[in-house]
Amino acid sequence: MTYNGVERDGQTRTQGGYSNKIVADENYVLRIPDNLPMDRTAPLLCAGITMYSPLMHWKAGPGKKVGIIGLGGLGHMGVKIAHALDAEVSVLSHSLKKQDEAKKMGADKFYATTSSDQESFEKLKGYFDLIINTLSVEIDWNRYLNLLTLDGTMVVVGLPENETPLGAASLINARRSLAGSVIGGIRETQAMLDFCSKHNIASDIELLQIQKVNEAYPRVVKSDVRYRFVIDTKSLD
Repeated sequence: MTYNGVERDGQTRTQGGYSNKIVADENYVLRIPDNLPMDRTAPLLCAGITMYSPLMHWKAGPGKKVGIIGLGGLGHMGVKIAHALDAEVSVLSHSLKKQDEAKKMGADKFYATTSSDQESFEKLKGYFDLIINTLSVEIDWNRYLNLLTLDGTMVVVGLPENETPLGAASLINARRSLAGSVIGGIRETQAMLDFCSKHNIASDIELLQIQKVNEAYPRVVKSDVRYRFVIDTKSLD
């Protein structure tokens, strides 16, 4: 693999993203548009394409109602891209503490979805054409599937540690679909970068010195990141 694997000579260890120099096939490199800052562009190659791919595949755009579950590293990119596609985009979050930030990113609406809060789920029944679940924690998927309209789709891009029980009734009612998506190919990633360049979209990051990486990890566990950590390569010198 790319980290600590063995090169073709059978001896040299690969250093992945920490290499000083690499050789790459021209078919597997990307052009970074000049107007995108490198530090805020780096997460686009993960979070950006992970959200861009399902939004494009399920045709988010004018007249479509899109729900983004979770406003983290993935979710905030989903909001920005869905907004640029002229879809109506709503954030479904466990609390309202990120509401103002989401609105600045382009969210039209913001809803709290705590387990004790039934109001949002009742209000939004049958509302969304597309929901993208970015969470890597267990949720009651049936509650969210019931928010889909006729022929609506919920796409899972987060991977919970344990399987989540799913009731068939939530799917067969209104011909709903449950789908999955993970990142994208080189051609689609380049299309995503060009799209982000056109709409001046980049990831919201915290630039981090490598010496502080151990301090950062507990914040990742607590979801206390706005919204991606990026290592300042100058701190590696």
